[in-house]
Amino acid sequence: MFKIVRYNAGQADEWNQFVAQSKNGTFLFDRQYMDYHADRFHDHSLLFYRDENLYALFPANENGKILYSHQGLTYGGLVMGTEATTVHVMECFQLLRQYLLDHDFHRVVYKAIPWIYHQIPAEEPLYAMYRVFDYRLKERDVSSTIVLAKPLKWKKDRRHGLHVASNNGIRVEKSDNYAEFWQILKENLQKCHGVSPVHTLDEILLLHQRFPSSIVLYAAYREQQMLGGCVVYITSQVVHTQYISSTAEGKRLGVVNAIIKEIIIAYPEYMYLDFGKSTETHSDILNENLIYQKEGFGARAVCYDTYEWDV
Repeated sequence: MFKIVRYNAGQADEWNQFVAQSKNGTFLFDRQYMDYHADRFHDHSLLFYRDENLYALFPANENGKILYSHQGLTYGGLVMGTEATTVHVMECFQLLRQYLLDHDFHRVVYKAIPWIYHQIPAEEPLYAMYRVFDYRLKERDVSSTIVLAKPLKWKKDRRHGLHVASNNGIRVEKSDNYAEFWQILKENLQKCHGVSPVHTLDEILLLHQRFPSSIVLYAAYREQQMLGGCVVYITSQVVHTQYISSTAEGKRLGVVNAIIKEIIIAYPEYMYLDFGKSTETHSDILNENLIYQKEGFGARAVCYDTYEWDV
């Protein structure tokens, strides 16, 4: 017998322990990560219990009559334990349908967890949605991912950039100097796109303090000058480049190529290096220059899908 319970702060430890043992969760679903911006979202996360045992989680927030996979996260959806099966997940979604009706929700926007983050296969929700709800694909963003055990050859310009960096004495190392990198990042984003980083400096420092082994900065230096860097999010099998940026001098000296090479070397036991999305305006625009750079490192497409259905 299944039941749904709305999350409250007193369940944080139970929630976090389940995420840590799940088959498709990452530290982004830990409440210490989710709740750093709790003031921006009206949390309406759900816990699914089967015979009083926690079976699955749905990180979510509400906005009006719409229930969203948590809008403060890149991906979301149902977080499940290894014992989750297709039939039982269908039961969860059937119960969810009644819960949505009882709480007067009109629509659901559901961001699936990309398969590269699944420690074992975890696409039961995709089938359950098909059977229980008349869902539609709302957005399909494209990311670029390297299979680290089967790397493809870098394109000529990426190899040339790595050669330039090496000839100019560029060294790459882990760094805690987020403030200096954030200045480089902010200036670059403002100049090229007219936007700011998703996280403020204070927020990334807080998150790094909470997850020091999962949020790591690699910085490129020429002598003592930082010329660029990359913040990586490290999950159980994926190294994700959350932020990459360099100065004008760093671009001239090819420092990003050196940084990516160092990151690949640093995580030989991991399965994937994921560069993140190259799509804009709700997946309608492909940034071809950006994806060209990522594919130059041998990365190929992985889709981040968002679904929706009316209740």
